[in-house]
Amino acid sequence: MKKVFARILEKFNINGRDLPVFLLSLLLAFSIWFLYNLSLKYIDYLQVPVVARCNIEGHSAVSAGSSDVIARCGTSGYNIIRLKSLGNRSPVTVSFSRMHSAGGELFYVTADDLQEYTHLIFGENVSLEYYLTDTLFFRFPYETHKKVPVRPVYEIDFVPQYMIVGDMEVEPDSVTIYGEPYRLEKIDYVYTSPVKLSGIHSGIHGMSRLEQIRGVRFSDESVRYSADVVRYVEIQKTLPVTGKDVPEDKYMMVYPPYATVRFRCAFPYKGDPEDNVAVHIDYGDFLKSRTGKCVAVTDELPDGVISCSVEPQIFECVVNDR
Repeated sequence: MKKVFARILEKFNINGRDLPVFLLSLLLAFSIWFLYNLSLKYIDYLQVPVVARCNIEGHSAVSAGSSDVIARCGTSGYNIIRLKSLGNRSPVTVSFSRMHSAGGELFYVTADDLQEYTHLIFGENVSLEYYLTDTLFFRFPYETHKKVPVRPVYEIDFVPQYMIVGDMEVEPDSVTIYGEPYRLEKIDYVYTSPVKLSGIHSGIHGMSRLEQIRGVRFSDESVRYSADVVRYVEIQKTLPVTGKDVPEDKYMMVYPPYATVRFRCAFPYKGDPEDNVAVHIDYGDFLKSRTGKCVAVTDELPDGVISCSVEPQIFECVVNDR
């Protein structure tokens, strides 16, 4: 082998110092020849996996699996290599305007139907000679639908003495979900993607996508969120804790008898929340408790009071006859 190679070098009058240049030129010539041949048009059989999408009432919008389309086509060498590599890649999704029913969940398209979708399946630079695949079958699972509420997920960092008023609102506040019955029966609501904001000192609004659920599609892919943000002042009061709705022949003793209540009021707040808010233990809650330990609640908060907290949270209650 060495003698043959030496004779070739001798024939082309190539010495040892010229060998790298010769090899590089040979490689460049081969590359140009290879690229040129790839650009030429060839006739070959191409096979592409296809997933079908179609609006069929009562069925999933996307087929449960893929089917292989085989056709004799003319195209460049580049496209042949690209298309033949699709067998190991994700299928091509094709939206069909109509499908033929084969009964139940099974639907099909014929070779004649495929004619108008050739460019979607094989690409723009492919000329079709004929389809070898006579019929493509797809399974579209039965699906039902129901309406469920949307729950916003958010994490907001406010500037000191600013807070959200109420809860974050979303529009629409509910969506219709579609899917197979066994999937939908376990879904009672859907979540938004987490909304994370920081340094907030004014009203917020924006768009958030819904968290996808495998095998389920939504009537809306995203929702608009909004929330009011206000500046507040905190007012601390010590208020007595009393029993509420206690029968006339009984009286309730509460320990401790006083609670520390922190009111968050919209700035500026000129009133006194103590005048309009009482802290009490409901007699019905006492009857439901086994140990006499109850949570104190307040009356409806007056205008301008955003929220309040009560400390301690648990009170010991004793009810005796009069």
